[in-house]
Amino acid sequence: MLNITIRRKARQFSTLVKHSALTRRTGVTRKAVLASPGQLGLTFIGHSGFFVQIGGTNVIVDPNFARWLFVLKRLRRPGLRIADLPQIDAVLVTHAHFDHLHRPSLRAIARASARRGRRPIIIVPQHVRDLVFDLGFEEVVELPWWQTFNLNGMEVTATPANHWGARVIRDIHRGFGGFVLSAGKHSIYHSGDTAYFNGFHEIGRRLHPQVALLPIGAYDPPSFRAVHTSPEDAVQAFRDLGARWMVPMHYGTFKLSHEPMHEPVERLRADAKLHGVAERVCVLEEGVTKFF
Repeated sequence: MLNITIRRKARQFSTLVKHSALTRRTGVTRKAVLASPGQLGLTFIGHSGFFVQIGGTNVIVDPNFARWLFVLKRLRRPGLRIADLPQIDAVLVTHAHFDHLHRPSLRAIARASARRGRRPIIIVPQHVRDLVFDLGFEEVVELPWWQTFNLNGMEVTATPANHWGARVIRDIHRGFGGFVLSAGKHSIYHSGDTAYFNGFHEIGRRLHPQVALLPIGAYDPPSFRAVHTSPEDAVQAFRDLGARWMVPMHYGTFKLSHEPMHEPVERLRADAKLHGVAERVCVLEEGVTKFF
């Protein structure tokens, strides 16, 4: 039975690799539009990566600029180039998985920012410091769930998730989760990878995020929903949070699962319409900056 399972998983993975290799890379790289004072600016880099401008602070969350994720080709170009970014104050990483904690991207961001005059800090979950301490950041901050770090008047609060944090198979001690960034009248929540769980209610009750960045891909086969939200799960999470806007992520960039690449957004829009929240769902194109 074990051998049958291994062969089946090997065939499934081979299908993903073949799809990645044969699919043409698409997408356009742009320059982010910089926010004016008092604006919350959000630019989708791709996958789960975003450039966030909030309270006069420039933040990047889960940056991955890789052309290949091991043997999986990137199918959508990054929306931004590191060379075109302004001075970055902080980089946030939600967990240690390779599609979220990409060491070459992190090192390149730290170096580019240092050349502009100041190295950024990096904020990670507990027990992730050893993966990022040598990449050139000014400071490494480890945040447990519900702890808050203040940076120039912007508060970063670590939030729970229903996922796991191991970098490799056995290092299951590592933390994982999401973040809420708050400054003045603006707040934005990046969930990291997560399955649906009751914690969305508590995050909304405690932190009241205005904008929710929620994952909608990697749900097929159905067993993947133990650690990832489907589009319908993400709509329910959005409703639980009580946020004003939802922005989807974790789809379309890497072929990590077996649903068609176009399906997550289609299902998201259909379910959002069913629940009367379609006008509050913002599907961002890579590199396009939206202001809230």
